[in-house]
Amino acid sequence: MDHRFVLLATAFGAGEHFAHVLAAWRRRTAASPVRAADGPRALDWHTASALHYIAVLPALPPAAALAITELRPQWPVDVPGFHRLSLDGGNVTLDLLVGEPGQSLQQLQARVDALYLPQPVNDLRTVAKLALPGATLAMQGSSDDDLKALRSAGFTQQSCDAPACPWLGDASEVTCATFTSRKPQPPRAPIPERRAIVIGAGMAGAAMCERLAARDWDLTLIERHGLPAQEASGNRSGIFMPLLSRDDNIPTRLARAAYLYAQRRWQALGGLHPDAQVGADAVGPIAGSQCGVLQLARDAQHADLQREVVDAWRYPAAYVRWVDAQEASGMLGVATPDGGWLFPQGGWANPGSICRAMLDACGKRLTRIHHAEAMTLQRTGGQWQVLDAQGQLLAQAPNVILANSAGARSLAQTAELPLYTMRGQVTHVDAQAFPAVPLVVCREAYITPAVHGIVSAGATYDTDTDAALRVASQQENLARAADILPGALDRLTDTAPLAGRVAFRCMAPDRLPLVGALPDYSAAAGKIERLRDVPRHPGLYGVLAYASRGLIWAPLAAEILAAQLEHEPLPLETTLIAALDPGRFMLKAQRKSPAVEQGMA
Repeated sequence: MDHRFVLLATAFGAGEHFAHVLAAWRRRTAASPVRAADGPRALDWHTASALHYIAVLPALPPAAALAITELRPQWPVDVPGFHRLSLDGGNVTLDLLVGEPGQSLQQLQARVDALYLPQPVNDLRTVAKLALPGATLAMQGSSDDDLKALRSAGFTQQSCDAPACPWLGDASEVTCATFTSRKPQPPRAPIPERRAIVIGAGMAGAAMCERLAARDWDLTLIERHGLPAQEASGNRSGIFMPLLSRDDNIPTRLARAAYLYAQRRWQALGGLHPDAQVGADAVGPIAGSQCGVLQLARDAQHADLQREVVDAWRYPAAYVRWVDAQEASGMLGVATPDGGWLFPQGGWANPGSICRAMLDACGKRLTRIHHAEAMTLQRTGGQWQVLDAQGQLLAQAPNVILANSAGARSLAQTAELPLYTMRGQVTHVDAQAFPAVPLVVCREAYITPAVHGIVSAGATYDTDTDAALRVASQQENLARAADILPGALDRLTDTAPLAGRVAFRCMAPDRLPLVGALPDYSAAAGKIERLRDVPRHPGLYGVLAYASRGLIWAPLAAEILAAQLEHEPLPLETTLIAALDPGRFMLKAQRKSPAVEQGMA
């Protein structure tokens, strides 16, 4: 997908305009081959090989009302934020920017070829910052004030050419213009050579391979184990659910976007299947279920807070609803003192089966190297060379993506990243000795429904590096499970055989992932005031530190980095992208430096 035509529109309605554009796009691609073209200016409709439609709207219409029925299966619930959908095998992307339109436009990072504004935009200068030189604009309004605002924003009025611009609709009712500012924004950057080495075959690395292979990248995957998903991604059952908070803070917004996007990607890979195989040697579809997640309140005060959050934000019931103690007790089959949040679309999934599905989707574009550990990176002639412990060359490419969690600390270029691990022991219990629960339930710990006769309970948060199962951790897991299901596990705590799995979560100090170009600590000099001033290693990127949420983080983080590499519109607000930038720790350290504080005084 060498060239994508990016269209920004402010009137989605029930998708009528998108349906019109999509139909025109499909007619064009079926009737004529794509003409090779590249350069800094806006693309002609006929020179693009992919369509990217960005819709700005205050709220989402219900799925049943959509003008395009094929969108309905992946249609998101109506919550604020950016939502990315895909059609036609990835050749058509639909971004839904849900919220106050002015704020959404300010948070959008994109370079657009055309703008369709049938609904007025208060600040055309904000729109102009997104336009490529030569971008076309069509908008309602032709008063003197409207035309003056156009000129002030850098647009020159022109006649509407409906045949050349099939996204116009009724050209007789719009004013057309071309972006001809004397101070244009930077041009669209060239796409790098589409070759990369991905280090690590867990959730992070598998998702990265899948998202880049979908964009026609050739990839080499290096994994120290003989199979993918052998570290933290090797658990039988991981749970997926969003976060909620009173102030809808950055972690909440990020988790919401990741949770919803991950489910759309799993659906594109064949969906979740409760009876599918699990285990290192399993084959077949993704194992998992959207059985729901019930997050019980810790106490009465926390229950009040949970109810307050749901009432304040008025989330759709399909996303979350508050259930009282009586309803929660009915779900679990045992009395519980307080209610909780019910996430109907949450559930459990087997990470290993997701990894296999993502890697299999890469096809012939992926070369796998197993039983090999990357110990040294060196840059030579614009290429990264990856060497093993004996100094033997494993692979070479212009781009390297680290998806090896805490293993990044062993490489010289990334040794200063503030990564650490937390030990997590999950307890496995024979389902016949455990009360049957129809959904995932959690409070201080989580309990999954039985998966092939095994219930998973856990997981601990320990600061040590002991990889062996231990009785103390098992008792901790079962004691917390007994708190969730009062009276149901009294005898099991002392009699259950020691069984389970230990894995180590990779984390950053702010508990958020690292996604993007990696900072070059050796090149840091002088005062750094903004993320864009942070020095970076050329061609070296990271998708790291997913903590306990790798299931939902991996697909979105991979999409973010893939979009950055391809200079596509980004799938998240700029504020949220900045919160994930690996350079944020260097910037924070600079701001805390006494020398910097003195210089800023």
